[in-house]
Amino acid sequence: MSTAKTGLDTGLVRELASILRDADLGEVEVEHDGLRIRVSKPTAAAPAPIQYAAPAPVAGGAAPAAAAAPAAAPATAAPSHDNAVTSPMVGTVYLSPEPGSKAFVAVGDKVKKGDTLMLVEAMKTFNPVEAPAAGTVKEIIVADAQPVEFGEPLIVIE
Repeated sequence: MSTAKTGLDTGLVRELASILRDADLGEVEVEHDGLRIRVSKPTAAAPAPIQYAAPAPVAGGAAPAAAAAPAAAPATAAPSHDNAVTSPMVGTVYLSPEPGSKAFVAVGDKVKKGDTLMLVEAMKTFNPVEAPAAGTVKEIIVADAQPVEFGEPLIVIE
């Protein structure tokens, strides 16, 4: 906008920007004689969510050791999962239909295309993760109630 055509005082705009900065405001708007000037800060993207590793559930016997191992696996072995089924969304993964019940699948189980492997909960909605093809469960990479990201490997089926 040209100051010659509109008679706009750029000093006023600078003063509004200074007020915006000094008062830590998101936006300042002034209207005078039919002229409205609004100065605003660009909105920053929402900060990335902080993720915490959930402890593995204790089911007795050797189960805690077996459940604890997959929780560490994504950090060291994620790139080598060629046949991994990945998370369709950001959320929390659940290996069984409800707390305390039997898991949908276990290592060594045979699955058919379309079988439910686990659930990913996002915004109070439980979304099934289905087997993309028939095969055998070779590895369960995630632990129950673990937060997951979009595209993160969850389970390996060969």
